[in-house]
Amino acid sequence: MPTKKLLNKGKAKKTIFSVLASIFDLMLLQLSIQNYIIIESLCFTPEANLNIITGETGAGKSIILGALNLILGARADVQSFRKPEHKCIIEAHFDVKNNDNFQQLLLDESLDQEPICIIRREITTNGKSRAFINDTPVTLAVLQKLTNDLVDLHQQFGHLALRDDHFQLDVVDAIAANHVLLKNYRTAYKNYKTLKRKLEDAQAQQEKLQQEADYKQYLLVELEHAAFKKEEIESTETQLKKLANAAQILSILSAAKYTLEEGEQPMINELKKISQQLQSIETVLPEITPQLKRLLTIYEELKDVSYELKDIESKISIEPEMLEQLQERLDLGYKLFKKHGVTTTQAILDIQDELSNELLQSHHLSEDIQTWEKELKLCYDEVVQLANSLSEARQKAIPGIDSKINELLKLVGMPNAQFKIALQSISNPELHGMDQLEFLLDANKSQVFSPVHKAASGGEMSRIMLCIKSLTAQAMQMPTLIFDEVDTGISGEAAKQVGILLKDLAQYHQVICITHQPQVAAKSDAHFFVYKEEQNQSIMAKMKLLNPEEHIYAIAQMIDGEKPSNTAIQNAKELALH
Repeated sequence: MPTKKLLNKGKAKKTIFSVLASIFDLMLLQLSIQNYIIIESLCFTPEANLNIITGETGAGKSIILGALNLILGARADVQSFRKPEHKCIIEAHFDVKNNDNFQQLLLDESLDQEPICIIRREITTNGKSRAFINDTPVTLAVLQKLTNDLVDLHQQFGHLALRDDHFQLDVVDAIAANHVLLKNYRTAYKNYKTLKRKLEDAQAQQEKLQQEADYKQYLLVELEHAAFKKEEIESTETQLKKLANAAQILSILSAAKYTLEEGEQPMINELKKISQQLQSIETVLPEITPQLKRLLTIYEELKDVSYELKDIESKISIEPEMLEQLQERLDLGYKLFKKHGVTTTQAILDIQDELSNELLQSHHLSEDIQTWEKELKLCYDEVVQLANSLSEARQKAIPGIDSKINELLKLVGMPNAQFKIALQSISNPELHGMDQLEFLLDANKSQVFSPVHKAASGGEMSRIMLCIKSLTAQAMQMPTLIFDEVDTGISGEAAKQVGILLKDLAQYHQVICITHQPQVAAKSDAHFFVYKEEQNQSIMAKMKLLNPEEHIYAIAQMIDGEKPSNTAIQNAKELALH
């Protein structure tokens, strides 16, 4: 097929794949690199599906991944500068508008939520590094946490994921289509955990209340026994002062009464006489009338005062027993004031009510705990039942998953490898169920299975991850997937199958792959070529997106060397076609 016709077919496929990628995943839109090792300035703009990067060994392909690692939170090295006098800047743009999990992570870190997330690393000439997410400074720890949801670089992800029990369970659940079971389980599990925390908090509160209950009960009994009424202590204090000074009060009241009514010249009588005398001259001296009226008013007032003094005097008595009782009552009140740090009767009564309520609350809490314990038992039983259903579904799916992965491993150049999944029950419910799962590998038919991350080499690990991801491509949300020379150590049919798997995976996720294999490069939706160029007596790494003719020629070079034959070019066309 002519190259142009092949291009048109590729464009048609690319349009479909771009739609699928936009539905299923986020993407790396752009990576720009300035002043990093042999890169002066480079801008990498991958497409939505399968992006292949090729180039001679040492041309700078891995340098680009090294720069991307800085975006992912790797430690910076000032010796990596191309020009030590200028700072190094790495910036990446990601389309995250459909990634709810990442948007929540931004919210959790109080970062701006934007449809395009811009991440930037700046390394100054003195070795200081700064990281920014949407122009807000962040720590490397935050950067590493967030970028886990943006880029899956097999050098870190392959090893970590294959050690991660949760990732392995996610893989099995995705392939087994356990999403409904898992959703139901997690709903029940979250209810169980919420109720369990509620019960534990209540039990802790009850324990604290019980530790204080005896003392509070003692305080309450003491206050109830005292039985003070509203404002009683203040009233008692006033009464006691009266009784304590009763003799003096009676003496003064008696003297006042004597002066007003009794004495040799009682004041009231004298006023009466004066008033009578003035009345006798009022007819001949009318101007005396106002003074007369005032005297008569004073006379009446003094009579009233005298009467009231008698009344007060009658109510005051010297009673030693009453004095002793009031003093005891007041002493008790002052003792309680000091004990509780208050100064009023009302404060004492408030403390009494508070103690009563707290002890009543403790009683109610005990009843609530008994109710919640029964509810928790029912909730736990439901969780266990759903966990068992989930375990059965996983156990049922595992043989088929083992078989499919083993078939794929043979295709990608691992014919002697045997993969299997070991599933074991655990005693306590967790977010992913009540199972512990591990991916195992026998690399050489030795019948000895070890954890994959221990049994497989780096290249084998990448191919195993590729096989796993190809099985979960439609079911699991994954970030941009990057494979660095996933085809190391293979060729021919195995390399072709790796290319097919990458192509299939790229229907649902953005994939970036560095390769030396023409069979893999031929499957690209976008082919980027990295090369060195001498400029101003200095070697710099460059990158360009190949057009269809350049794409075919680059594949032919991978087959036949720098100057490929017509046969190699024809082979390249056939590889790109199939």
